[in-house]
Amino acid sequence: MSQHHPDQTSAADARPQQAGGGLPLEGILIADFSRVLAGPYATMLLGDLGAEVIKVENAGGDDTRTWVPPRRPDGVSTYYAAINRNKKSIVLDFKDAEDLAAAQALAQRADVVIENFKPGGLKKFGLDYDAVAESNPQVIYSSITGFGTEGEGAKYPGYDLIVQAMSGLMSLTGSPDGPPYRAGISVFDVMAGLHSTIGILAALRQRDRTGDGTHVEASLMASAMSGLVNQTHAYVGGGTTPMRMGNAHPSLYPYEAMPTADDDVIIAAGNNTQFSRLCTVLGIPEIAQDERFAEVGDRTDRRDELRPILEAELAKHTAQELFEKLNEVGVPCGPINTIKQGVEYAEALGLKPVVQVGSGESAVPGVRHPLSFNTMTPRYELAPPELGEHTEEIKAWLKQPASTRSGQHPAERTH
Repeated sequence: MSQHHPDQTSAADARPQQAGGGLPLEGILIADFSRVLAGPYATMLLGDLGAEVIKVENAGGDDTRTWVPPRRPDGVSTYYAAINRNKKSIVLDFKDAEDLAAAQALAQRADVVIENFKPGGLKKFGLDYDAVAESNPQVIYSSITGFGTEGEGAKYPGYDLIVQAMSGLMSLTGSPDGPPYRAGISVFDVMAGLHSTIGILAALRQRDRTGDGTHVEASLMASAMSGLVNQTHAYVGGGTTPMRMGNAHPSLYPYEAMPTADDDVIIAAGNNTQFSRLCTVLGIPEIAQDERFAEVGDRTDRRDELRPILEAELAKHTAQELFEKLNEVGVPCGPINTIKQGVEYAEALGLKPVVQVGSGESAVPGVRHPLSFNTMTPRYELAPPELGEHTEEIKAWLKQPASTRSGQHPAERTH
């Protein structure tokens, strides 16, 4: 529970406590006005750690409900299901006075409000930061945009593919002599969701100390600038504009997909010791002592000289042989798997990537929360909700006086 000034009543104090215990975000109520990926991913992670998440949708529902294929056997979009567990869904029409009042009441009671409307899009509904903070000064208000809230960028909608293009990521992805490509996932949506999660947790910690709320802003473009790490700093710090190199690394070699007698395999020899061990396994230990290739920078600068030497020896081994031999001596190496093979391999490693979300007949498979703790276990109590599944119970709860602690919704769960 968050701590507040003694003369103030928190939003958490105005509702019943959740059953059970042990998760750090229990007692935190999140009003989730976001949709698609960045915001829902953030709120799912927070919900896994105990937060009460109320997902606010319009009559059409979150866009991802219609993003198919693929579908689960029951017809539900796997995209939607991937990022919406541990939430309750309420359908509200902001153009309807009663529904808008319910949305405003929810924001007034929430510890956290998260939204990804276009900048200024919620102001006319009295759901922007200034309006919510006036009645709920302790609120942590998280906004996610495409390009920020000021200047030219404020008018552009935030789509991950657009940001992949405009940030420079696509210029790095693909073969050097081919066209630029998008990443296989909406990478900046995910990053912005993660960055928002960090911001929300930091703001909650600050509120524990000061009692004050805050406005946390993240944008896909800012997440891209940070998340491109060494590539953006190559330009900012070194004046170099990186370009796509296929699977090659700009600063390390060998650190890419390498051909073998059958399949390609990833070899990541990131330091001198690993390179020496690679050469020993390949039967060419003298190459590691060759002054042309003695240091990391030498190997990177002379990769065109080194590549045919390594490939000639790699061709004498299968990918599986190299995977076993190189990992045995501490040289990172791995096959290029499909998603199916990746999940199966994670299972074989004991990571247990697949969990059951919900209980009984409503239980569905999901992907495990990415973090593990030695003192607690993230929860998987609520399957992704049907559209408006909890509308009536949440509306009934919102009609209760804010000071009551007698209601059973939305915080209480069945275990």
